[in-house]
Formats: sequence, structure tokens, C-alpha cells
Amino acid sequence: MTTRPAYRVTVGSQTVDLPLVPLSDDLTVALLICVDLGVEFAATAGRELAAELAPSSPDLVVSVATMGIPLAIEVSRALGRDDYVILHKTPKIHLGDSLAEPVLSITTGTPQKLRLDPARADAVRGRRVAVVDDVISTGASTGAALRLLRRVGADPVVIGTLMTEGEAWRSALGADAGLVRSLGSMPLFRRSGPDGELAPSWE
Repeated sequence: MTTRPAYRVTVGSQTVDLPLVPLSDDLTVALLICVDLGVEFAATAGRELAAELAPSSPDLVVSVATMGIPLAIEVSRALGRDDYVILHKTPKIHLGDSLAEPVLSITTGTPQKLRLDPARADAVRGRRVAVVDDVISTGASTGAALRLLRRVGADPVVIGTLMTEGEAWRSALGADAGLVRSLGSMPLFRRSGPDGELAPSWE
């Protein structure tokens, strides 16, 4: 069995080896899948990320399905909140398209829509919101979440992530990049040199 190459990252106080997964001939990413790292990893990361977000005094945590759900739960628990809101990328019968924003994620590669359940709009309207996700790379999902939340009158006051990836997210988020709090950062990987070896890239 071939062993997939890995990249070691530090996520707050924790260190994990992430598999390097090619997305194209030129681009490879270190894949952080929070749901595969265990209950204790998520609980620790949630507490540590909540400590970064707490100074902004968010009323509510909002995250993106599916990978952001464990993080939303743990951050909400650590902040002493008993509610959170999840935005969805897959169509469901109760969601519709009335509250949706287009999004193109680096790991899916196909256009999707980020949706807010209309029945949950009142939960975020007029409230100070922390937007959390496991990884911010291109900034596309985060940007769509911010636009969607602002459309319904929410006030995103801080953005939390386990890891930022590369630097493209900074220009994509513009002024909102200053709201980002993270437990670590990692590069993308591109082929370079005569042998086409993988090399870290922050572009």
C-alpha cells in the first residue's frame, strides 16, 4: 500500500499530519478534515478558537456544513452559547433559494449555493455573529457566508478558523480579512523544479 505524503501543521496547541491531496496537475493541498481527527481534537480546537473569538463578544456562532458543524458545536459550547446556525451547500427541501449566495470552493471545484434556512433567519437578524469554518483558503465560502448573513441583517463581528491556507483569502475578503482569527496557517503546494517536486506556495 502506497503511503500518501503528509504535511505537519500546528493547530493551536495541537500538531497533526495532514495528507497532501492533488486538486490538479499544478495544485496540491494539505487536507484538514476536522471530522476525521476525533472528538478530543475538535473539543480542544473549539475551546482555543473560542478564546480568540471571545473578545469580539459574539452572540451566536454560524458555520458551513458539513465540516464546520463539529467546530460550531465546540466553539458555541466554549463560549457558553446554547444555539448555533449552519449554512448549507447542498439543496434540501426546506431551504429553497430565497436566502442563497453562489460559492465556488477550492475543494469541490463546481459552483454551489450557500443557503440559510429561512426559518433560522430570525436567529441571526440583528445579532453579533462569529463565522467559523475549519479552513479558509480562497475566501469564497467565507465571503458568501458574510454576504448572506448581512442580507438578513446579521452583524458579523469576527471570523474564526482552525487554519488559513495560502494568502488568496486576504484579497478575496478585502476589509473583512481583518476580522479573521486563526489557530494556524499553512501553504498550498505547487510543482516546481526539473523533477516536478512539491514546494510550499503562499500564492
